Amino acid sequence: MATTWILIANASFARLYANHGIKKGLQLIKEFNHPESREKSAELVSDRPGHNKSQGNGHGAFVAASQPKQNEAGKFAQELAQVLEHGRTSNIFDRVILVASAPFIGLLNNQFNTHVRNLITDTIEKDYTRFAPQELTGRLSHCIYL
Repeated sequence: MATTWILIANASFARLYANHGIKKGLQLIKEFNHPESREKSAELVSDRPGHNKSQGNGHGAFVAASQPKQNEAGKFAQELAQVLEHGRTSNIFDRVILVASAPFIGLLNNQFNTHVRNLITDTIEKDYTRFAPQELTGRLSHCIYL
């Protein structure tokens, strides 16, 4: 019977479930926590932005090229993509269902290589991280037989 991995994620928390066939339900494989994504931007950087002088009486501050929270979310997406890549190379699963919050799903998709991307059969742009496995089965019944 084909094994399906279901990744439920947002920028700071994720759960990876497995389904091993009809009437087998969801089995929790691992939980991932990335508290840095919940931190305030000021707590993620060590210094205040530098200042620049302009002509006249004006002042300005340098703006970072990217936001620290965005960087942390990208690191978390990379970690989750590595887990799926390891599962793919170990032949642990046959397909993936990806459920992630709207801003985070794009970061995840950018991290997946072509091989993992080809195994993703369903993508749901919702944040289901707070749902219990029993509630997830109802919400995912359209894409997997639980």
